[in-house]
Amino acid sequence: MRIDSHRYQRILGDELRRVRKRQGWTRKELNRHLDRDISVQTLATYELGTRHCSVVRLAEICLAMDELPHDLLARVHARLFTSSPGQIDVDLARVVRDNRPELLPLRRWAQGRLNGDNGGRGTVVHLDPAAVERMAELCGLTTIQLLEHLRRFSDTDAPGDDEPDDNGEIDGESESPM
Repeated sequence: MRIDSHRYQRILGDELRRVRKRQGWTRKELNRHLDRDISVQTLATYELGTRHCSVVRLAEICLAMDELPHDLLARVHARLFTSSPGQIDVDLARVVRDNRPELLPLRRWAQGRLNGDNGGRGTVVHLDPAAVERMAELCGLTTIQLLEHLRRFSDTDAPGDDEPDDNGEIDGESESPM
């Protein structure tokens, strides 16, 4: 089995960012909790998946956020390896934020899933081809048209609120001192 190292890094970075945000911390605040000084820019490159993170560094970052490294890696592996051929991973939070009228049925479904108990699985769901076909019918779209929309909501491979701005910050987060 071959591993797509770029995708692995992006997913790992996304998981690090999610844990940090769950703590309610900026990167600067995370940096203060680390035993060794790591620049805010380095933390940003780890979260964006553009820089390799050593196992020791990953463990330090995870433990500073009260996250067990093996739990974080298990989520990375689940996101990377559980999709079967033909499945598409969709971030429900991105679906809910979309405002295209033709996707209203999809948005309602996504909101319902987010409001319900999803067992702590986060906002990403795996949709098989049959589910995509049914959703396309509900939206009055062809399967191909809906897939084009769904790719925009794909967990880690689509641009969206997780893209950095000109300062390398994500979704409006500022690391500048107050």
